[in-house]
Amino acid sequence: MKVFKFGGASINSAERFIHSAAIIKSFESEKLLVIVSAMGKTTNALEEVVEAFTSGHQQKAIELFGIIKQQHLETIRALNLSNTEICIQTLQSLFTETEWLLHDQPVQSTDYYYDQIVCCGELFSSAIMNCVLQDKGAKSNWTDVRDLMKTDNHFRNATILWDQSSKKINECIIPALENHDIVVTQGFIGSTDENESTTLGREGSDYSAAVFANILQAESVTIWKDVDAVMSADPKKYPDAAILESLSYTEVIEMAYYGAQVIHPKTIKPLQNKNIPLLVKSFINPALKGTVIGHKSQQPLPPIIVNKDKQVLIEFTSKDFSFVEGQTMNELVGLFGQLRISPNISQQTAISLLCGFDDHPEKIEALSLAASALFEVTVQKNLTLLTVRHYDENIIEKLTGQSDVLMKQQTPRTIQVLFRKIS
Repeated sequence: MKVFKFGGASINSAERFIHSAAIIKSFESEKLLVIVSAMGKTTNALEEVVEAFTSGHQQKAIELFGIIKQQHLETIRALNLSNTEICIQTLQSLFTETEWLLHDQPVQSTDYYYDQIVCCGELFSSAIMNCVLQDKGAKSNWTDVRDLMKTDNHFRNATILWDQSSKKINECIIPALENHDIVVTQGFIGSTDENESTTLGREGSDYSAAVFANILQAESVTIWKDVDAVMSADPKKYPDAAILESLSYTEVIEMAYYGAQVIHPKTIKPLQNKNIPLLVKSFINPALKGTVIGHKSQQPLPPIIVNKDKQVLIEFTSKDFSFVEGQTMNELVGLFGQLRISPNISQQTAISLLCGFDDHPEKIEALSLAASALFEVTVQKNLTLLTVRHYDENIIEKLTGQSDVLMKQQTPRTIQVLFRKIS
């Protein structure tokens, strides 16, 4: 049995639904669990519904949700399926779940309503995918993942309850795959013991795929993306970026830690624990090899470049020239926790601490203001953080040029440079 995950870009139009369904059908000799994300920009649109609803603009929320409904119904009609009416009826029943909520007054937290509303994007798209597959003659079955993936009630970033989820997944998915070739379900979402919807946080769909694979002892997980493979750098910024044919679990975690838009580390752990390979392949050109992530990386690896713009350097300097340590440092770290902000790079001197952050203006301002009671604080903005794995000095010189370097850190395998570009 294999696990496939299709992201929003792979189903953002009727044509792409058909194309992705054809990829799935080409594996009809396999047993497949297919995880589907929300269509295109649906999650963003649903977040606008949440914002309107929780801020007291109920009618606006209903109208915004109506637009989302219409987009999905138009997609179904554009597919020209033999089972169009059945597909529409399925979607209408799913629409009703959210519409009932939107006609009530909000009495719970914003995070609670976020999860109840945003989760429906995956439900809509996966139901459509199942209808497309059935129209093409596939023996597929749609399953609501909220009946399987049980979580705590930490809304918007829920933690999976593994024992409960394992029991339900084995009880449901194994029999379903005995009677069908394909089971279609959702990523990113789950539910509490009270059957309240939850979401799993950043990259939740990839994580869902990994959890299913771990519990079901899958042969592999394939994430279908709109790129040929994992690249050594963003090809839009670095035209010489190379395809990485194979990467180790460890290498992917390191890349993600430094900000590469690859696979989130929490996705890797369930796969690494069971030695399940992760394939990253192109849904546009499925014949391409893509990237295999497992225990070993290709050798040698080219320099792997991660570029993060919109960085801020904050220097916290002791007011009385005492060492930056002990209680004062603990209070500063406590501020990081309170504001949910963490440095991408840091360096300590005898009397100061330098930290580079992503520029979230409200958080940077709040941190600077709060820290000024303890330190002299200086802030520099509009910086770039360059991280290169498997670097050589030539590439560092090439990438930074005549820039004003404010901080540099390096180990035998990784170098980070925080700099200001000189125009």
